[in-house]
Amino acid sequence: MIRLQVQNLSKRYRRGDEPAVKDVSFELPEGKLLSLVGESGSGKSTLLRLVAGLETPDSGTITLDGTVISSPSAVTPPEQRGIGLVFQHHALFPHLTVEKNIAFGLRHLPRGERAGVIAPLLELVGLEKFGGRYPHELSGGERQRIALARALAPNPRVLLLDEPFSSLDARLRQSVRDETRAILKQRGATALFVTHDTGDALSIADRIVVLKGGVVQQEGAPPEVYHAPANAYVASFFGTCNFLPVHSLPHPSGARILCHVGPPRPEEAAGFGVWVRPEDLELVRSEKTDTLTGVITKVSFRGAYLEVTLRCETAGSAPFEISVRHHAPFMVHPGETWAIAPRPRRHGG
Repeated sequence: MIRLQVQNLSKRYRRGDEPAVKDVSFELPEGKLLSLVGESGSGKSTLLRLVAGLETPDSGTITLDGTVISSPSAVTPPEQRGIGLVFQHHALFPHLTVEKNIAFGLRHLPRGERAGVIAPLLELVGLEKFGGRYPHELSGGERQRIALARALAPNPRVLLLDEPFSSLDARLRQSVRDETRAILKQRGATALFVTHDTGDALSIADRIVVLKGGVVQQEGAPPEVYHAPANAYVASFFGTCNFLPVHSLPHPSGARILCHVGPPRPEEAAGFGVWVRPEDLELVRSEKTDTLTGVITKVSFRGAYLEVTLRCETAGSAPFEISVRHHAPFMVHPGETWAIAPRPRRHGG
C-alpha cells in the first residue's frame, strides 16, 4: 500500500526566483523509510514543509492514504494530517520530565490511558527507567530516542525526521541511526527522512531520493544509488568516484570493464567513460603496455586502508587523477608508478 504519494510538486517562494522544488514525484509505501538527500538549497527542507502542511504548492499534489492533503487550491492543516515530526535539535521541553514530554502528544487521551502508551514506548526505545528524568540529565543519543518516542506516541500515519542526527558527534552518530532504524522497523513506522549526510541516507533508508536544485536526480535503493548512479552529480555526491575514459582499464589477466554507452569505435570515445568507486580498483604490477598506469602523487592513511591518488595519462585524453583504496599488505609511496586494475568480484557461496 502506498501511504504517501507526491506528484509533480513545484514550489517557488518569490516571483522571478528559481523554483525551490520543481516537478518532484515519489511514493512512500507503508512501513518503509525513504530519505530525501541533497546539499543545502537542494529543496529537501521545502519538500518536508510541503508534506507537513506548512507550505502550499504552486502545482502538483500530495496524497496521504488516498486522500489529497495538499494542492494549489486546498491544504489540509498540519494538525489534521496525522503526521509526526522529529526536529533537528529534538525540541524537548526542558521543564518537563521524559514521561511528560512523551505525554505532550497524547493530550487527546484521558490521563488514565496515557501511561499505557508511554510505558511501551519507553521500553521500545530502551529507556524504561528514565521516565522521571529531565532532558538535561540525558545524553545526546538518549534525547534523540525520547524525541522519537514522543513523535511515535500519537501513532502518526507518516513520521517526518528533519536532520535528526546532525547534533550528534561522530562517535554517537552511527549507533544512534542504527538504533533509530531498528525502532522504526519494529514499530512498523512509515517515515520520510531528510538529510544532507549520505552516510545517514545509505544506512537508514529503504529508498533514497537524490535532489539537486529542487529537481530529482535519482530515486532507488541505497545500493543502486551508490553503485549505479544516474549521473555525474549522484556519483560524486555519494563519495569519491573516478571517471575513466572508455577502454582505459584492462586487467593484467585479460579481463576488462565493459562500457555499453558512447561511440562504438575507440577513436570516437573522447568525453565518454565509466564511473568507478575507489574500492573497486586495486594496484598491481604489470608488464603489459596497454595497462592503465599512474604515478602516485599522494598517500593518505585512513586506518583500515590507504587512500592513494595517482596521476594518469592515456593517449587521446588529458591527464587525470584516480583514487584507489589500497588494502594489500605491501606499502606504496609517492613517486612510484603502478598499474591500476578493476578489483575482482568475489561472489559468496
